[in-house]
Amino acid sequence: MKCLNKFFISTTPFTLTTSSPNSPANNKSSNFHPGSRRTQRVHLTPKKAHSDDGSKIASKKTIVLPPNATAITSTSNPFVKHCVKIRQSSSYRHFHGFVLVVGATPIREICSFHKAVSDRPIIECLFVLDNYFIPEEIDGNDVRVIHVNSEVIKKLSGVQSVDSVEVIALVRIPSTFHIATDKGFSGLFSLPHRILVLDGIQDPGNLGTLVRSATAFRWDGVFLLPGCCDPFNDKALRASRGASFQIPIVSGNWQQINILRQEFRMKMFAGHPSKNDDLSNQLVIGLSNEFADSVANSPLCLILGSEGGGLSEDSMRACELVSIPMAGDFESLNVSVAGGIFMYMLQNQNK
Repeated sequence: MKCLNKFFISTTPFTLTTSSPNSPANNKSSNFHPGSRRTQRVHLTPKKAHSDDGSKIASKKTIVLPPNATAITSTSNPFVKHCVKIRQSSSYRHFHGFVLVVGATPIREICSFHKAVSDRPIIECLFVLDNYFIPEEIDGNDVRVIHVNSEVIKKLSGVQSVDSVEVIALVRIPSTFHIATDKGFSGLFSLPHRILVLDGIQDPGNLGTLVRSATAFRWDGVFLLPGCCDPFNDKALRASRGASFQIPIVSGNWQQINILRQEFRMKMFAGHPSKNDDLSNQLVIGLSNEFADSVANSPLCLILGSEGGGLSEDSMRACELVSIPMAGDFESLNVSVAGGIFMYMLQNQNK
């Protein structure tokens, strides 16, 4: 799947309505609870939006999952097509507020984390391969289960080999994902002591791996500058293995980074190759235990650029440059590898 350089976020919510043939209030808005035992028909009626290529997303179109449906056998099923479009289109995904998570391992991680912080289920629907035993960590009374065959699993997952894919979840985009504004960062990052800033990371595998490393090394959040791919892209989700649902992620621009820096008095560092002819005599600090100790008590942002484009001019101007010492003639590492080293060395030891 092609990764989008800019992903669409709609500020206009969609409407979920539930109705039953005998209900007098079948035109009123309501939350969608697929695990509910009462008879209901789910109607997903979006308002107008635009897709990734600028064309309008179809409006006034109702996607129906009948209340008594327990299995789907056709890849032409309208709800299957809807879920596939959620996987394929960033604009459609954010407009509806859902993502597809493929595989038992990331779904288990999401469920385990979410149960510890919220009573509200985050999974709306599970697509389960016939004869698959749902792990206890995933199964729950509030989750609707739809049994599917291997062809539907393949269509939903988008991967060629589905031998290890037995369950797929339709999951709400977490409340920890935000679009930054110029009004400050109160409530976006609970304690911005260590923030990873990604500058034009377009490869979803690298972005997902960096999000997972930030979560593993107890960083406080991830900030996405323009040019980054969607963190809920299917490839990014596979690389993050559920971490995108466990750490605050904010999308914004340099103006908002400057607000963050001023609001929390954050130091600005950027990862950079140790050998580069374009530095114009700019000092490059070598990453070391001594350096890590010197900034241990200081709030900081670590900015990483893409392997192809490197750091933007804004990042070069705003940051002190830090490099990873390496032997021989090696100039750089893969950005996700380098990011893991930086985040390990600079992690908050007091958390």
